[in-house]
Amino acid sequence: MGLCFPCPGESAPPTPDLEEKRAKLAEAAERRQKEAASRGILDVQSVQEKRKKKEKMEKQIATSGPPPEGGLRWTVS
Repeated sequence: MGLCFPCPGESAPPTPDLEEKRAKLAEAAERRQKEAASRGILDVQSVQEKRKKKEKMEKQIATSGPPPEGGLRWTVS
């Protein structure tokens, strides 16, 4: 009892070929990444748009260079 081996006259169940197995694993990994990225977020598309807009602004600031001298001055009173 406990372990179940195939009967001597039966062959082992077929195993999927490597390409099929890799495709399934890749699909499952992509699905897990999408689920993890959207966990706890109600509007996924809105968050992605905000992220892209933020990256675009950061890139624009990085390419524009440092601000010119004599710019805004901050004072604390």
